[in-house]
Amino acid sequence: MTMTKRNGTPRGSGPGWQIGAAFLSRLVINTARRFIYPFAPVLSRGLDIPLTAVASMIAVNQFTGLLSLIFGPMGDRWGYRNLMLAGMGALIIGMLIAGCLPFYTTVLVAMVLAGLSKSIFDPSILAYAGHRVPYARRGMAIGLLEISWAGSSLVGIPLAGLLIDGYGWRAPFFGLGILGVLGALALCITFPRDRRSSSRPVAQGSPGRTLKRLAGERSALCAMLFTFCISGANDCLFVTYGIWLEQRFGLSVVALGLSATVIGLAELTGEGAVATLSDRVGLKLSIITGGMLSGLCYLMLPFMGRSLPLALTGLFLLFLSFEFTIVGTISFFTELLPDARATMMSGYMASAGIGRVCGALIGGPLWMMGGIEAVGTGAALMTGAGTLFLIWGIRDWHPGMAPVRQSRAS
Repeated sequence: MTMTKRNGTPRGSGPGWQIGAAFLSRLVINTARRFIYPFAPVLSRGLDIPLTAVASMIAVNQFTGLLSLIFGPMGDRWGYRNLMLAGMGALIIGMLIAGCLPFYTTVLVAMVLAGLSKSIFDPSILAYAGHRVPYARRGMAIGLLEISWAGSSLVGIPLAGLLIDGYGWRAPFFGLGILGVLGALALCITFPRDRRSSSRPVAQGSPGRTLKRLAGERSALCAMLFTFCISGANDCLFVTYGIWLEQRFGLSVVALGLSATVIGLAELTGEGAVATLSDRVGLKLSIITGGMLSGLCYLMLPFMGRSLPLALTGLFLLFLSFEFTIVGTISFFTELLPDARATMMSGYMASAGIGRVCGALIGGPLWMMGGIEAVGTGAALMTGAGTLFLIWGIRDWHPGMAPVRQSRAS
């Protein structure tokens, strides 16, 4: 991978060090966002609040993804490094406040700031990679960064559990806050300071302007529709697969935790596949193929419930294909609007967030209507529709071309 060095770049700031610093920072952010899910009952008891109150924290955390429409364009305007550090700052403040002041309000604020940190950090680091890494190696770079998502479930959350078991429910907040400080220091050391340049676009930070810009580009609009559909499809299944396994096979809580490990391994495999294969195959072909395979896996999953090993295999293949698709999508989208990469990635994050919320809302009703068959069919239809949107939107696109606005589209 090649990242261009500029004057004033500190020593030890080669591409490997930069990826390492970004990986550590994203691992901390992703863990901070995700660890509340399995440990919701622990927080409920520790704060002496009902479980529904913890669920409200999770919902608020998810909705912060929409704020990326504000912060993404700021990266194009003020510099990617500055926004990454701002995101880490929000995380550090939130985690340490929750650890020091163990009240419902402060933990809620911590979850909001954790979500906010991701909305600030992710568009900027992805845009930075898009700016510095050649398109031919983009899949490898983004794939390596995205391993931090699987790492949060395979490493971060288990470590949080050990901290809770040994030192109480407040311990992960202190641990994440300290690791956040280390991540911010690593970013300061390895990433060069942002410099104003005539080549840097002056993007506007208004959500309305951001939406207008994204909606005015056919490829960008269809890319966001694709993201909305596949994210909604995945969360539609994600909120119901536990019920399916529990009712179909009578699994205990521990066994359900094992299924989460299977999903984490699938995510890791998918991210590794993007890092090693997508640049050779081509990002465009990779995500279209991944979308088709994901849709097929949704359709096949109901037929794989004859035994637990077969069901877990089906889940593994499904989440592998989905993760391969979504990480390839991120890599590809960094090139759709090369003059406003952070703006494009903010649109990606917002559409993914809205899709996840909608998918979670319809997953339950679909389960009540027809069980895993209805969920699988609905998810497959959403994935298929999204893939068709993408194929139409990028049918004439190739790397390096100028964006094609809808008014000029044929």
